[in-house]
Amino acid sequence: MTPAEVRAKLLERLDPLDGWDPAMVADRSDFDLNPELRGERKRLLRDAAVLVPLVERPDGLQVILTRRSDTLSSHTGQIAFPGGRLDPGEGPVEAALREAEEEIGLDRGFVEPVGLSARYETVTGYIVTPVVAFVRPGFELKPNPAEVADVFETPLAFLMDPANHQRQFYEAGEGRRRYFYAMPWGERFIWGATAGMLRALYDRLYSDEGGLISAPETRTSAS
Repeated sequence: MTPAEVRAKLLERLDPLDGWDPAMVADRSDFDLNPELRGERKRLLRDAAVLVPLVERPDGLQVILTRRSDTLSSHTGQIAFPGGRLDPGEGPVEAALREAEEEIGLDRGFVEPVGLSARYETVTGYIVTPVVAFVRPGFELKPNPAEVADVFETPLAFLMDPANHQRQFYEAGEGRRRYFYAMPWGERFIWGATAGMLRALYDRLYSDEGGLISAPETRTSAS
């Protein structure tokens, strides 16, 4: 699809930027593949947002992703979107733009948010709103080394191809398996909540085109 066709589909299928309500429950979660982990008690969830930046390159749309710093206390070294928790009084769009500026130095003057994807609940207690945006080329990134070890771009066409979606698992002990989505791209292992949010975006955009396609199951050593 051309960038113009992708833009039209995003505007049609995503939730409007002003449609966020903090009382809304998550549409998708880490528990979708692991329902037994949820338990029966209600959890106090913290609101967060991520930016899903689509860069308009001559050879197609690219998604900016980061590798988290090896010095962070959680999710060390994992592939992620720029993002973080909402500050008091913030909505997801403002939080996603602020976090992208703080983490990778992405000037919001190059960013055009177009819609909100499915809210995603993580096993670590966050409810994340993905803010999908187009990014005009010409920007310069300045990653914050305290938070980001690397920044790279991955073709949106690769990430939206269900042939590249895997349902992997690792052994969690006592015969239990922990399942997660993964989209390995070269030496980059995109998995967990980031892959789950990408899968949710694929479902939102393409689920009516031939139906949902199940991801193949494989075992991994990830933990």
